[in-house]
Amino acid sequence: MALLLKGAPVATALTESIKADVEKLKKNGVVPLLAILRVGERNDDISYERGAMKRAASAGIEVRNVILPADVDNDTFLAALEELNKDPLVHGILMFRPLPVQLDEEKARKMLAPEKDVDGCTDGSLAGVFANSPVGFPPCTARAAMELLKYYDIDPKGKRVAVIGRSLVIGRPVAMMLMHANATVTICHTRTPDVPSITREADIVIAASGQMESVGADYLREGQVVIDVGIGWNEQKQKLCGDVCFEEAEPLAAAITPVPGGVGSVTTAVLCRQVTDAAMRK
Repeated sequence: MALLLKGAPVATALTESIKADVEKLKKNGVVPLLAILRVGERNDDISYERGAMKRAASAGIEVRNVILPADVDNDTFLAALEELNKDPLVHGILMFRPLPVQLDEEKARKMLAPEKDVDGCTDGSLAGVFANSPVGFPPCTARAAMELLKYYDIDPKGKRVAVIGRSLVIGRPVAMMLMHANATVTICHTRTPDVPSITREADIVIAASGQMESVGADYLREGQVVIDVGIGWNEQKQKLCGDVCFEEAEPLAAAITPVPGGVGSVTTAVLCRQVTDAAMRK
């Protein structure tokens, strides 16, 4: 039976370390503050926002919610973002994306200050990930995958890793972070021929394609570590599923993340870690 790489203990351990740093900051008169910039009432945004607020409260981080109507015009939105950029009390900004079609998301990404970009969406943050330098922060999901490996003492050094997916949210950033940890990484994507032949050779497989239950037994061999980053609602099975078909993968894997309860449950703790790091840097 595979070891279940549950996210809850990882998030708890991270939160405890954050609380200790927050206490040190507060003794020096600094209160870490996360600003959440949300447009409209998307259910997934609201759900993540609630989780982030709950995690922040448990760590002693303050939250400021800036909620704009779904039909907000571009100038008003960018003005709200710039106000948060300039506010010295704000250490981190979480800007929910995708933005409504009337808003210039590319301009907003470029405007967001990298030192406050705690969700890793700016070009500056991504450059920092690729260069392994402390500019901005990595995307929370990518770092959550790395924190999970670290907590369970799964060292990527010298390991062959196959990453399925090349998005800037998870695939490419986590590949770079794994390379900085001295893994040998192959990124597979929609134009990669015969992906299963590559993933079967890997020691660690990270599934981040966004294709629900697309990674089955034919992608895997015995003894691998399988990290499932995906999550979606399967209408037929009436349950949340990841990119990996858990029923097929679990008997083969040495260790595997559940969905839900795996990587996703670590992301809000990572967000709070990065807000605290931003306050410490400042």
